[in-house]
Amino acid sequence: MNRDLLRDLSAALAAALLVTTAAVIGTVLEHRYGNLHVSWPPLYGHWEPHVGPGTPAAIMVAVAVVAYGPLLAARLPWRALLCTVWGTAMAWTFSLALVDGWQRGIARRLTTKYEYLQVIDPVNRFHDIPAALRDFTHHILIHSPDAWPAHVTGHPPAATLTFVLLDRIGLDGGAWAGVWCITVGATAAVAVLVTLRALCGEALARRAAPFLVLAPAAVWMGTSADGYFAAVAAWAVAFLALAVTGHRPRSTGLASGLLFGLTAYLSYGLTLFAVIAAGVLLLGSRRLRPLPYVLAGFVVVPAVFTFAGFNWWEAYHLLVTRYYQGAGGIRPYGYWVWANLACTALVVGPATVAGLRRVGAAPLRQGVRTCLRRSAPEPRLALLVIAALLALLAADLSGMSKAETERIWLPFAMWLLAACAFLTRPRAWLTAQATLALLLNHLLLTGW
Repeated sequence: MNRDLLRDLSAALAAALLVTTAAVIGTVLEHRYGNLHVSWPPLYGHWEPHVGPGTPAAIMVAVAVVAYGPLLAARLPWRALLCTVWGTAMAWTFSLALVDGWQRGIARRLTTKYEYLQVIDPVNRFHDIPAALRDFTHHILIHSPDAWPAHVTGHPPAATLTFVLLDRIGLDGGAWAGVWCITVGATAAVAVLVTLRALCGEALARRAAPFLVLAPAAVWMGTSADGYFAAVAAWAVAFLALAVTGHRPRSTGLASGLLFGLTAYLSYGLTLFAVIAAGVLLLGSRRLRPLPYVLAGFVVVPAVFTFAGFNWWEAYHLLVTRYYQGAGGIRPYGYWVWANLACTALVVGPATVAGLRRVGAAPLRQGVRTCLRRSAPEPRLALLVIAALLALLAADLSGMSKAETERIWLPFAMWLLAACAFLTRPRAWLTAQATLALLLNHLLLTGW
C-alpha cells in the first residue's frame, strides 16, 4: 500500500471517528437534556430500516456508475458527458428518494407543516404576490400574526415564489414540487463540471464526474428545496467561470450576475457564495471585462424585490431573532459547531474526505503564484475547493447553522465533491460512496 493511499484511508477513518463521536455524544445530550431536537444525531431523521420501490433501481445505478463511470467519463464527448451526468444524477436521486416510496419520498416532502407549500394549500397566501411581498416581514417572528411556516420564514421569498409560480402554471402540489427540485438539483453536478473545465482543465473535470453523480448528498437532494438552491448557486459560479475565462463574457457575465442575485433571494446563507465567486475571479484570466455585466445582472433581482416592497436586510435581522426564538436558541453551539462537520462528512462521503486531504497539500507544495497559472490545473482546483470549504466554515462559525446542515449546506457540499478528482483507484472510492448513501437511505428515515 503506497503512502498516499494510507493517508487517504487515515483521513476517511478520522471522519468516521468524528461521526461516531458526534452520534454517541449527541445521543447522550438528547436523552439527558433534549436540547438537540434531532432523533438520530447528528442527522435530522430517525432509525427506521426499510426498503422500497427505489431499492433495486438505486443498487443498479450504483453498480453501473462504479463499473462504467470512470471509463465513460474519460471517453465520452464533452457534451454527451454533461447530458449523461445530468441523467444519471437524476436517476440516482430519484431512486434514493423512492426507497421511501412515492408519497413519503417525493410527493409529501414539501407539503409538511414546516414547508413552502403550506402557504399555497389549503389557503393560498400568495394569491396577491405584491401584497404578500410587502407583508412578508410581518409574519417572520414566531409570535407574529399568521406566522409563516419554518422554511418560509427561514428564506427570502424567492424560495416560496418558485413553488407559487409552479402552482400558477398548473404544476401544483407536492409531487410536481418534488420533481422540480430533483430535476433542477441534478444540474448542479453539470454546473460544477462546466466550472472545473473552464478553470482547471477538462482532464480534472472528467475525473470528478462520477463522484459528482454518485454522491451521498443525493440522499438529501431528493427531495429538498436546498437541492434546487444548490443548482442555482452552482450555475451562477459556472457562468462566472466562463465569463472570466473569455467565453462570451457579456452574456455569461450577465447570466452569472442574475443567478447570484437570485441565489441571495433563495437563501440568506448563500450570500457566502461570494467567497467562492472570489476564488473564481482569482483563477480567471480575464477578470475585468465581464465584471460590469456581472454587476449589472446582480442588481436586477434585488431591485425587483425591493421595488415590490420586500426589504432583505430587515427580513434577515428579523430572521436572526426568529432563529433564537425556536430550536436555534436551544441547540448548543458547543456541540453543533463540530457536529455539523460530522454531518458534512456523511453528505460528501469518505472519498471527498480523502480528496480534501490531498487538496490541503497542493497549494502548500506549489505556492499561490504557481497555483494561478493555467499550467497548474491541480493547484487551481485545490484553491477552488478551499474557497468552498472556507464558505462552509464561515457558515458553521456563524452559529446560524446548528443542525440540519445535511440539507442546508448542500450548495457548498457540491463543490467539495470536486476534490475527488485528486484520487487514484476511483472504483474503490465510488463503491464506498455508494455504500454509504445506500446505508443511510435504507437505515434512516431522513427529514428530507
